[in-house]
Amino acid sequence: MAKLLQRLQDPKRSGVYRSGRVDEIAEAVSGSSLGLVRIVINGKPALLRAIAKALEFPDWFGENWDALEDCLTDLSWCEADGHVLLFEGIGALALDERGTLIEVLASAAQFWAGQGKPFFAVFIDPGRALELPDLFREA
Repeated sequence: MAKLLQRLQDPKRSGVYRSGRVDEIAEAVSGSSLGLVRIVINGKPALLRAIAKALEFPDWFGENWDALEDCLTDLSWCEADGHVLLFEGIGALALDERGTLIEVLASAAQFWAGQGKPFFAVFIDPGRALELPDLFREA
């Protein structure tokens, strides 16, 4: 777990990944200064609301992709030293929506890496259907 936490605390490794396991990530982050949120995807509108609620977005959040990117590259209201977002149920999104979500998350990760703050979006994908790099090698 120490290696996984070390990886998640490294801003240079910020990005969008996949993993088959929630428990190891949650355990690694537990007790650290990283903020961890779990988001279950149930279609685009519910997804945007779930992210907004989990990250306590301001009232002005417009529930669209542009507003999501704006909020994810601000997060001034969050006190965590970095962020780990775990997404479950990617199959509930249409393919174009999946692509847009991944692009928005990758843009936010790149922004935060440039700020020296870790930001990881991890899709729980035990079947390895997503063409994303693995967060870590699983036993």
